[in-house]
Amino acid sequence: MTIHSSRLVLGLTTSGFFILYGAGLGFVAVRGLWKARRWSRGPTVFTQLIQLLIAYSVWNGGGQAIAVVLAVLAVVILVCVFQKASTDALIGGSNDHPVL
Repeated sequence: MTIHSSRLVLGLTTSGFFILYGAGLGFVAVRGLWKARRWSRGPTVFTQLIQLLIAYSVWNGGGQAIAVVLAVLAVVILVCVFQKASTDALIGGSNDHPVL
C-alpha cells in the first residue's frame, strides 16, 4: 500500500476539522444545553440537520443500518430541543429549572 502525500494531508486536515468540530459540540452541550443557555439552541438544531443530511448520504452509499441510527438520533434530539419545556428554558430566559 502506498500513501501519497496529498492523501495524508487531506486525512490530517479532515481529522483536525472533526476534532475541533467535536470539541465545539462538547462545549455547546456542556456550557449551553446543560445550563439552558439561549445561544445553544441554534448550534444544536444546525448540527442535527447536518446529521440528517449525512444519514441521507450514508443511506445512498449502502450503509442503511448506520443511516437509520443517525437519522433516529437526530430526530430524537430535535424533538427534545423543540419540546415546550426545552423551548421555555432555552428561549424564555428562565434558568430556574433544568432541561436535561
